[in-house]
Amino acid sequence: MNKTVVGIGEILWDLLPTGKALGGAPANFAYHASQLGCDGWAVSAIGKDDLGEEIVRKLFEKRLNNVIETVDKPTGRVLVTLDDTGTPSYEIVEDVAWDHIPFTPRMETLASKTDAVCFGTLVQRTRKSKETIRRFLSAMPTDSLKVFDINLRQQYYSKDIIEESLSFSDILKINDEEIDVISRMFEIPLGQEEACRKFLDQYGLKLVILTKGSKGSVVITEDQIIPQAAEKVKIVDTVGAGDAFTAAFVAAYLRGDSLADAQKLASVTAGKVCSRMGAM
Repeated sequence: MNKTVVGIGEILWDLLPTGKALGGAPANFAYHASQLGCDGWAVSAIGKDDLGEEIVRKLFEKRLNNVIETVDKPTGRVLVTLDDTGTPSYEIVEDVAWDHIPFTPRMETLASKTDAVCFGTLVQRTRKSKETIRRFLSAMPTDSLKVFDINLRQQYYSKDIIEESLSFSDILKINDEEIDVISRMFEIPLGQEEACRKFLDQYGLKLVILTKGSKGSVVITEDQIIPQAAEKVKIVDTVGAGDAFTAAFVAAYLRGDSLADAQKLASVTAGKVCSRMGAM
């Protein structure tokens, strides 16, 4: 039986220079997990509007399972601009549907059979969605995998949210810019890998994944540091590459691959996403 893998949090339209594309880190994660043989699920909320209806149609086209609730707020939107290297920056609209995700019986049923979930900081910018994340995690089986893909965006995070999220997590996935930010926040005067190990030890994590863009990635466990070079591809844009990396790593990890093999698949998958426009 395929593993049930859930991305819970924001679902939205990335308004790219070339047009709009379905996005949101948890939805991207769920999509790529589904492409890699998992029973992928996106969990979020949309508004009673044309953009919300279009999300439902797009998820159907992509054959992505979902528990998407409809609320009295507009569907999420993000204005994405790309620099000369294809690296994105984001302007995230506030008080949208995914800021108000309700915890429903459908979500509780899904949580009870979930093998792995991925969540981040952005969806926790409001109390309502933060509470839904906590309830979903609490309803999962005790031996399930909880992945905190930190995804720092603009000002939508805090030390309290990060600490609480780490306390619920088995795996932290973070990039090189983000580890510098939270090292300063937590007053950890160490190098990047040493800081990752500090979080690993302090919060009892199974492992930390540190991604470094074109410099590759490192998986850090209690007794291993595993480096992996980045794939050499012609970059179109990097939107969603980190989400694809996390999804591929989790898919391989759940099926029992070695950490090195999971990391290699993750690198290849992220490279493919970088070579195409849009996160999915």
